Amino acid sequence: MLGDDTARDRLWRKAGRQRGYFTAAQALGAGYSYQAQYFHAQRRNWLRVDRGIYRFREYQDLPSSETDHLVRWYLWSKEKAVVSHMTALTVHDLGTANPAEVHLTVPPSFRQKDPAVLLHRAALSDNEVEQHEGFRVTTPVRAIVESAAVGVDQDILDSAVAEGLERGMFSRRRLLHAAQELGPRAELAIERAMRAELS
Repeated sequence: MLGDDTARDRLWRKAGRQRGYFTAAQALGAGYSYQAQYFHAQRRNWLRVDRGIYRFREYQDLPSSETDHLVRWYLWSKEKAVVSHMTALTVHDLGTANPAEVHLTVPPSFRQKDPAVLLHRAALSDNEVEQHEGFRVTTPVRAIVESAAVGVDQDILDSAVAEGLERGMFSRRRLLHAAQELGPRAELAIERAMRAELS
């Protein structure tokens, strides 16, 4: 059916920018009725990932990225969450962080919950956030200082700061200024990391 092909093309293009993931609302916007969505999920043309979140089956056979699953959480949050803290350090490939949970920063009024994610509430400014393929993530500077503010192990911070400075991702001055804005705990941890980097 030509109409169905057109709807699939529209949804495929949208999902292609989201590592194959899409929401029921996005499918509806592309032209799939809820009845058609049920049909495709039942036939396993679409894999149901969560309530109202699907992924095209074809993506199972494509090479995956270590950050694919973060798109799912971005869509789960209705595009309100930002990947942050230690999870953001792994996205930026900074240091030795390997968190068991996905860290997300959400607006203070956010109400959803899931045991697989650790939510932090804050109002982030545009210059603290970067767009990645299918999700948003805090910048390297913000990822480091917010991790410092919640008391992450000093050795994780030391390695992240050393690598970020070595790669020219930020200056010592900019990092320290960002830490000062988050408070004494972050500032002290960042000062220690910078001393370790110089020694």
